[in-house]
Amino acid sequence: MDFFLYYFPLFLSLLFLIKHFLSRQENHPPSPLQLPIIGHLHLLKNPLHRSLANLSLQYGPVLLLRFGSRPVLIISSPSAAEECFTKNDIIFANRPSFTVLKHLTYNNTTLATAPYGPHWRNLRRITSVEIFSAARILISSAVRSEEIRSLTQHLFKYSNQINFRKIELKSRFAELTFNVMMQMITGKSYYGEKVVDLEGAREFCEIIKEGFYLVGALNLGDFLPVLRWVDLQGLQKRGVRLMKKRDAFLQGLVDERRRKRRCKGEEGESKKTMIDILLSLQESEPDYYTDEIIKGVIVAMLSAGTDTSALTIEWVMSLLLNHPDALDKSKAEIDIQVGQGRLIDESDLPNLPYLHCVINETLRLYPVGPLLVPHESSEECTVGGFNVPRGTILMVNMWAIQRDPTFWVDPMSFKPERFEGVEGEKEGFKFMPFGHGRRACPGANLAMRMVGLTLGTLIQCFEWERVGEEKLDMSEGRGLTMPKAEPLEAMYRPRQNMFNVLCQL
Repeated sequence: MDFFLYYFPLFLSLLFLIKHFLSRQENHPPSPLQLPIIGHLHLLKNPLHRSLANLSLQYGPVLLLRFGSRPVLIISSPSAAEECFTKNDIIFANRPSFTVLKHLTYNNTTLATAPYGPHWRNLRRITSVEIFSAARILISSAVRSEEIRSLTQHLFKYSNQINFRKIELKSRFAELTFNVMMQMITGKSYYGEKVVDLEGAREFCEIIKEGFYLVGALNLGDFLPVLRWVDLQGLQKRGVRLMKKRDAFLQGLVDERRRKRRCKGEEGESKKTMIDILLSLQESEPDYYTDEIIKGVIVAMLSAGTDTSALTIEWVMSLLLNHPDALDKSKAEIDIQVGQGRLIDESDLPNLPYLHCVINETLRLYPVGPLLVPHESSEECTVGGFNVPRGTILMVNMWAIQRDPTFWVDPMSFKPERFEGVEGEKEGFKFMPFGHGRRACPGANLAMRMVGLTLGTLIQCFEWERVGEEKLDMSEGRGLTMPKAEPLEAMYRPRQNMFNVLCQL
């Protein structure tokens, strides 16, 4: 027994050393020396995108790590990212499966988590045509305008009107984006003075909050097979419990819209919710468009369309408060293009190029998906001249690429002017905050409209200042997305030349 205890660790170490050197002979990407069982997990620190960026600086822009038993490819150069999303786009079109996520996404059947194949292609087609098409986005513009107008009205109502008043903005932005998505999905608001079912609203918001936490938590069982059936952290039990609770709530939403359709018949196009559209499809193809598929689409929409937009708005406002000259320039552009006799509208956004530059520069510096959504290789391929094994998780470090001095002049500075005359999409693979290829975010256009209209309205209607003399802390916090470490607080008051418009809200 003593002999075993003494020599077994040495045997494991020797085994992993041999494996490390064999990996080099197989022309795998560079990799730090790994530890037995845990691989490179000990090298990871929060925030993860910074930790991986430091490793890439040391070992190169194409880096192979092992998170326990699972190989992970870390990409931090535009050329390698281009290879992944063009030449190898189909190979990397799968998503890795994680235990808790599997419970929360109806066995990986949602748009965000489904494996690449006929089911995913059909979901993508549905969302592209029925939810994110130009026509549907135009129809839903009334919802966004209504909710942003409601926020503006609330800010004006509780303002001092003459002196500046302090306000916490993080929760306001989260409530706004959540309301917009829920209006589009169900036709109901869940925050604000128009809420009918306040208790239900609170319950569902807690469900969403718990879901974000569980998805973002590192479940050791996903990377260390020995712990897979133990549930040491209790995350699987929490995931199953939350799924039952959330499923019951979502089923209630679907049943409610179904009852309304039976009583009132089909709504006009302008009043159709996303659930209405999916229920219409269910009537023609009941075997495919089950309630579970409908609930899965709701889950995907809420996951992708709430937190990300709210955080982007918060980052933009933080940068503008730290750079008053950019705030003044944005305000002057809105005054010239829109005037002070009406509120800004979505149709005005194409005429506000500087505001668009501000948003793009924020997405460059603070992408809310710093590592994009992970992909997984379905077969062996080559990236950057290296062999990448089948079943490798792909993580593209957009935070690192978008701050790389090789591709950006003065990359750490906030300079919206760098995007003047250049559409962000044309920056290619050095700027892609919404991803690229088959599994790029289908709601990018919707998100940019939401962010642009919210910011434009806040800048047009109110004067903004920092709470103190010091610049705002721009440190990143922990989370599945990239929140600010310190929630945004600011001083505001209505602009005198917008009083007439604000009084009429």
